[in-house]
Amino acid sequence: MKALVVFDSNFGNTKLVAEAIGRSLGDQTPVIPVTAMTAEHLRGVTLLVVGSPINGWRPSEKTGHWLSQLKPNQLRNVSVATFDTRVSLIIHGDAAKQISKHLLDAGATLAAQPTWFFVEGKEGPLRPGELARAKAWAKTLMSG
Repeated sequence: MKALVVFDSNFGNTKLVAEAIGRSLGDQTPVIPVTAMTAEHLRGVTLLVVGSPINGWRPSEKTGHWLSQLKPNQLRNVSVATFDTRVSLIIHGDAAKQISKHLLDAGATLAAQPTWFFVEGKEGPLRPGELARAKAWAKTLMSG
């Protein structure tokens, strides 16, 4: 399995989750900001994890831009998992589900249902226990 974690982050919380997921998937798993993504990064990837904060009820603008560049069948034979970071107890969209839809439209298959991780307030920090939960979630991706 060759895994890749792609993320965008406004205040560093999504980056922390992405890095925890990457470490859990293995030391050789690249964790790349969405703004640095190229088609070359996807070569040979069999598991792609994508995360974004929720911005205005959707993924961040940078994540949305990258997703819009994906071509049909570009992610054929790639399993994907998505997550978002969100403020606790506020219902304000579901970026992870929207990211999943774009990835499926590019030919991917779901490795897991979209999930989310909570931050305390707009800028964070992450709610206690969220990094451990992210690591545990990543482990399930390897077994699925």
